[in-house]
Amino acid sequence: MPHSVPSLSEVHRSISIPNVQSFWRKMFAFAGPGYLVSVGYMDPGNWATDIAGGSKFGYTLLSVILLSNLMAILLQSLCVRLGVATGKDLAQACRDYFSPSVSFILWILCEIAIAACDLAELLGSAIALQLLFGLPLMAGVCITTLDVLGLIFLQSKGFRYTEALVIVLVATIGVCFATELLFSRPAIGSVLQGYLPNSEIVHNPEMLYLAIGILGATVMPHNLYLHSSIVQTRNWQPTTNKRREAIKFGTIDSTVALSFALLINSAILIVAAATFHFSGNQGVAEIQDAYQLLSPLLGVSGASAIFGIALLASGQSSTLTATLAGQIVMEGFLRIKLPAWLRRLATRLIAVIPALIAVAMFGEHSTSNLLVFSQVILSLQLPFAVIPLVIFTSDRRLMGEFVNPRWLKIMAWAVAVLLVGLNSWLLIQVGMDWIRL
Repeated sequence: MPHSVPSLSEVHRSISIPNVQSFWRKMFAFAGPGYLVSVGYMDPGNWATDIAGGSKFGYTLLSVILLSNLMAILLQSLCVRLGVATGKDLAQACRDYFSPSVSFILWILCEIAIAACDLAELLGSAIALQLLFGLPLMAGVCITTLDVLGLIFLQSKGFRYTEALVIVLVATIGVCFATELLFSRPAIGSVLQGYLPNSEIVHNPEMLYLAIGILGATVMPHNLYLHSSIVQTRNWQPTTNKRREAIKFGTIDSTVALSFALLINSAILIVAAATFHFSGNQGVAEIQDAYQLLSPLLGVSGASAIFGIALLASGQSSTLTATLAGQIVMEGFLRIKLPAWLRRLATRLIAVIPALIAVAMFGEHSTSNLLVFSQVILSLQLPFAVIPLVIFTSDRRLMGEFVNPRWLKIMAWAVAVLLVGLNSWLLIQVGMDWIRL
């Protein structure tokens, strides 16, 4: 059944595409959505695994970060293909082509996942405010919710302003960690060697556990819904050639942006390895511990503050995109017609209320456990986003001539099965750890 009302209707097809031959002008016009998606791959939920992996095992797990990013690039390219070829985002496709009961279950699971994802991002921002300014976590969570006001203001100016803000925040994270890399002076040869596969990862149970944690937390379910919608902010012409062009440039945009996310995730692990692992501090796994130890170990007074600023930028950029994803999911699954400000406020409250309850119930010293819990919830949701995406983009009746070619189908299903298997294994291991506790 066709879906007539687009998600994010106030910005749908709002960005014009120049009718010129210039590659770079068209690339600039299509650039943006990939960077909104990329923040999900460097959000505070990923920091703990990168810090723990670097401090405990040096540069060895860089190969896992590289592999996880390659899988993310493939899946996000499928989101571009779905959005452009069908004019639907993933939530709309689920609503239109699955039964009402299946669609309702998928919506509930997706809302839980977005709340869990936003929990990690809100906590990341709150931890950064606590480290930088000494604010209590509860106050930090409340302050970070104000980003919804900024998003409402930016959307009223045009979607390009939202994209520009996120790109500035992502660039801030990049500059901060480039500075930290200069301070930590890693061994370049050892870093490059870390990107090569190492059999020790499979044979060492503790290293394997962390590697699966990095892989399992890579693909954020809400990013698949988000990306398939925001590629439709571009006003390409509805012809076969223009759709093919939109898929090409949208894929380039997301690939470049996710490559930047790869560099930042790598930098987090490299800084942790160079600063903690080789100085004998191999037990550092908490964000707060890393913050406290960076300046003393590097001998640079501002190193910890730069780390905190990067964490704050990471949390704020992630909460902005999670709010958009929440709006897309609510509109796509439920077709609720509410004022834009009310929709965003509703999606923000869905995330903020659990965060406040969690901090109130478990206290400020349980943030690491809450971050782990949020990743477990995301792991549970992942199959219910990845598998429908692969099914839809492999269906010729839905995609027409833009259906996944055979080689892409094989790769997409292989990635889906691998991610689901790894997340299931990680979920079982975390569950066993909690039982033992």
